[in-house]
Amino acid sequence: MRTKLIAGNWKMHGSLAGNLALLQSVAAGAATLPTLSFTVLIPFPYLPQAQALLANSACSWGAQDVSEAASGAYTGEVSAAMLREFGCQYVIVGHSERRQRHGESDARVAAKALAAIEGGLTPIVCVGETLAEREAGQTLAVVGRQLDAVIQGLGVQRLPHAVLAYEPIWAIGTGRSASAQQAQEVHAALRQRVSQSDLVVAAGIQILYGGSVKPSNALELMGLPDIDGALVGGASLNADDFLDIGRAAARA
Repeated sequence: MRTKLIAGNWKMHGSLAGNLALLQSVAAGAATLPTLSFTVLIPFPYLPQAQALLANSACSWGAQDVSEAASGAYTGEVSAAMLREFGCQYVIVGHSERRQRHGESDARVAAKALAAIEGGLTPIVCVGETLAEREAGQTLAVVGRQLDAVIQGLGVQRLPHAVLAYEPIWAIGTGRSASAQQAQEVHAALRQRVSQSDLVVAAGIQILYGGSVKPSNALELMGLPDIDGALVGGASLNADDFLDIGRAAARA
């Protein structure tokens, strides 16, 4: 049985003062849910604070992006080795906001995932379609193309060192969520696509759902056979909501 991962993506939110209570509450709650893995994915400046507060807790931490380069003249970039120095275990790559606002291609996302793995991090590789693509019936083709780039870039033998996350772009920050049927269909299709390269890898890989996950829909989503956890956005900024999503996953 795959361990469910509950990952909180803070996006560009947080302050030293506000983070203190949030991180302490999440750490305390994670300790009561030992069958789950919790991680918070936070802005770069707050990594030292997370490291200090979470170092001896049941909650891990990570970043929201990583450079595909190991070092060099890449002003503004942060390498996997730098993130590891602050105790990061996970990093998001290919989030739709990076793809759309920063023009990150499928190939660059794959390169970042490879750099993360080679640097000792677990990349959470995001795939997902726009509303126009869904309405045009292109969802499976779009996420399949995005996943194929990752499989090609990493090689299937490295894929167990990554986590996949399906985030329908039309459901991020909108309050809308994919229906249980829609989410399961895409998750099953992603697992099937991996199975074309390796059945064992496909059976074991974690695939998270991310798209307006909240306590009210978490139990139904987390109970689906191909959903192995959640990539939580806004709800991760509230410790009670974030932990309630975890409690739902533990019951599912």
